Amino acid sequence: MSTPHSAAPGRSPHRLDPAGGCPHADNARLLAEGAVAPVVLPGGIEGMAVLGHDALRDFLSHPEVAKGPQHFTALTEGRIPDGWPLRTFATVPGMTTADGADHRRLRALVSSAFTARRVDELRPRVEAVTAALLDGLAEAAEAGDGVADLRRNYALPLPLGVICELLGVDPAHQDRLHRLSSLVVATDTEPARAVAANRELVGLLAAIATEKAATPGDDLTSALIAARDEGGDRLSQPELIGTLLLMIIAGHETTLNLVTNAVRALCAHRDQLALVQEGRADWADVVEETLRWDSPVSYFPFRYPTRDLTVDGTLIPRGTPVLAGYSAAGRDTEAHGPDADRFDLTRTTTAKHLSLGHGPHYCLGAPLARLEATVALEALFTRFPDLDLAVPESELTRHSGFVGNSVRALPVRLGR
Repeated sequence: MSTPHSAAPGRSPHRLDPAGGCPHADNARLLAEGAVAPVVLPGGIEGMAVLGHDALRDFLSHPEVAKGPQHFTALTEGRIPDGWPLRTFATVPGMTTADGADHRRLRALVSSAFTARRVDELRPRVEAVTAALLDGLAEAAEAGDGVADLRRNYALPLPLGVICELLGVDPAHQDRLHRLSSLVVATDTEPARAVAANRELVGLLAAIATEKAATPGDDLTSALIAARDEGGDRLSQPELIGTLLLMIIAGHETTLNLVTNAVRALCAHRDQLALVQEGRADWADVVEETLRWDSPVSYFPFRYPTRDLTVDGTLIPRGTPVLAGYSAAGRDTEAHGPDADRFDLTRTTTAKHLSLGHGPHYCLGAPLARLEATVALEALFTRFPDLDLAVPESELTRHSGFVGNSVRALPVRLGR
């Protein structure tokens, strides 16, 4: 990072596809032109994406890069309508849009639930939920002529059930929470529907909070409500709802994509699966290589320079919405070697992937996501070692939007 001196000359902005698709071909082309790319967001909003590993690592921890919506020039100028598909990312009250002391205050309220020790205490519960879901997956395959959607029957209910249990949310709300959160994070949701989904989700979370206030328990939502009701500046009502929204969306969408992408990778690379099954690599290696090679999040919104910054030779003007290009950084050959686009559990490059973030906003739930994915993958391939895709990879429909990176369904055959 340095004082601005020039923008990348003659580089055409990349128009992000709101409907999503596989990001890797575009990422390779963009990275070949530089670590930072101008992009066009939905609605014609100009932005930037930081794609190179080193540039992204430095940008994420730069002291003059902020998350607060007051730094988003187009928003403060009134150019971002209510139905803009990325508006929730920019404006939801909570730790993802807070900086400095506010960010530390909000993070401290939930961080104790995600320490390595507390997460390790969840292992027996995660293993029990996983075992039950494997039974359900087998039943789904039997009912489906040998084919089951692994994403819907296994990769989704594990993290969604665990985070809802941590929050004390009634299981009856889970399907609705997932449906609404999927609409909120998709970048191709029609404006009126996006407004309605956001309103319904906020209303549902407020109702859940009201229920928990009336009948508190030993759960994270009750603890947050107690912090709100203590008075002072510990937590406001909008911050409570925003924190619940973040916990539910981030607490299951990322792990859902991680497990889905790991299964796809192992089915397409049976030699790598064999390494684990033969004890020459472990399931933690699978999780980390999947995070690098096929990040669950492709472009994550938003950060804003609080002054003009030059990043890897490209000027990013103050107030520009910047996307963190995690899927691109994971395959950056300068960081991960000339074979960065190869799924390899024995990779020896020293660069650490950035798919769970970096700096003060590093993913709070990273230990839980790693635990859930490791347990889920080991249990799945131990019970069904011959599991394979039921259709060619090329026939899988991609996730809607350019934020999440995965497929909409993962039909599999469980094998003998």
